[in-house]
Amino acid sequence: MNKTCIAIVGPTAVGKTALAIQLAQHFNTEIISADSRQCFKELNIGVAKPSAEELKAVTHHFINSHSIQQEVNAAVFEQYALKKADAIFKKNDIAILVGGTGLYVKTFCHGIDELPEIDPAIREKIKADYEWEGLEWLQETVKQQDPIFFEQGETKNPQRLMRALEVKLSTGRSVIEFYTQPKKQRAFNIIKIGVELPREQLYTRINRRVDQMMKDGLLDEVKQLQSFKKLNALQTVGYRELFGHLAGDLPLADAVEVIKINTRQYAKRQMTWFSKEEGIQWCVPELNAVMEILKTKLA
Repeated sequence: MNKTCIAIVGPTAVGKTALAIQLAQHFNTEIISADSRQCFKELNIGVAKPSAEELKAVTHHFINSHSIQQEVNAAVFEQYALKKADAIFKKNDIAILVGGTGLYVKTFCHGIDELPEIDPAIREKIKADYEWEGLEWLQETVKQQDPIFFEQGETKNPQRLMRALEVKLSTGRSVIEFYTQPKKQRAFNIIKIGVELPREQLYTRINRRVDQMMKDGLLDEVKQLQSFKKLNALQTVGYRELFGHLAGDLPLADAVEVIKINTRQYAKRQMTWFSKEEGIQWCVPELNAVMEILKTKLA
């Protein structure tokens, strides 16, 4: 059998983690996470990290691998994940990749796009304007300057927004255009499987998950991280809203409701991203459904 990576993708709360663990146990192999937040050891409840039991059941990579004070991006992930895949393939014909960070999945499968050099003066001005005017100004400016990115990209992530804006102002082109360069060929096969649920069912799962996170102590976790709240790693749904509550901006019940709304919006953006990715075969998040797809793909 050729070396093959099975990539499980889809929106948050759809059931990717449990499915990936079942798959990894079936093939007696290991999992590489493609989640841009679960890699941070300081973040736990709010990023829906696999439980201690799940991490014990199957070896995971890119979970608890970095600190929030380190810079982690698609290039860092690509290098890390390819190295881990190579190590897994020395022992097994199959590796499992799982996650909802579309850019990380795309980078693993096809390589990172070469973005242009940016005029430092443009970068500094955007950064200064953002620090003075805030996130809403940044979102509105990107919406006007680069509507293509605003439709497809991470519109709550200031780093991604500033990147999109500096590319547009430096080159006159949308940063999305640089994501469509020639693909790199990997030395192994990749089978991409997307898992999905009806929208109402997914939204119910999201709401329940947020309630469970609060019961599990998310507010206490956020309190411990207040001194780091300006770091990029903490510009994350679940943390950002509770920082607002702790600053006195909104009551706790309202903050929890906003977390649910923002998580549902994030799931919608994830589906928009993955719906544009080529070669993904979709099914429900159940092992039998995935094995049915793999029956022909691995033959």
